[in-house]
Amino acid sequence: MSSVSILKALFSSQTRVKLLSTFLLHPEEEYFIRELTRLLNEQINSIRRELENLRRIGVVKARHRNRKKYYKVDTDFPLYTDLRNLFSKAVQGESPFVTSLKSLPGARLVLLAGNLSGTESKVDLLIVGDVRKEVLEALLSQDVTLRNVKYSIFSEADFLYRLSLKDRFVQDILQDPRHLIVLNTIQRQIEEARMK
Repeated sequence: MSSVSILKALFSSQTRVKLLSTFLLHPEEEYFIRELTRLLNEQINSIRRELENLRRIGVVKARHRNRKKYYKVDTDFPLYTDLRNLFSKAVQGESPFVTSLKSLPGARLVLLAGNLSGTESKVDLLIVGDVRKEVLEALLSQDVTLRNVKYSIFSEADFLYRLSLKDRFVQDILQDPRHLIVLNTIQRQIEEARMK
């Protein structure tokens, strides 16, 4: 039985699993209902019902902005860290490669996209921080299947500057709920850059 089917069995509703995965793996994002129906390819009534269930439990919180109701994971929810770890492992697995990425010296944000997350994207790997290209390439060259990985490395300042300018590349890669953030120590700075 695959990890995803185990989650579906545990959580009974495919829509709820998709929503939990979206919110838990992208805690910095807010979504409105119609956006979620498009992203997750689910019926609006089913999304609405499951969002209300998750809000009642306390996993997500809602707020109104520009006449739309936005939902976001509540990182103060008592089981937030446990649920996030569970979904991260089910979606990506704690592979040695992911463990190595998380321990790259100077890395502040590591995001898996494209071929590493089973999606279409301009890059497969986004790294923010003071990470040397040679170190990353040495890591990628250790596994034949990773030799063609397309990556981007940004300094923290450049990444946050691009985010504050609403740079399309940075916005698209951060907002796709299928991409997996495996390390993020600049959450507060990201939120501040978005507010500018």
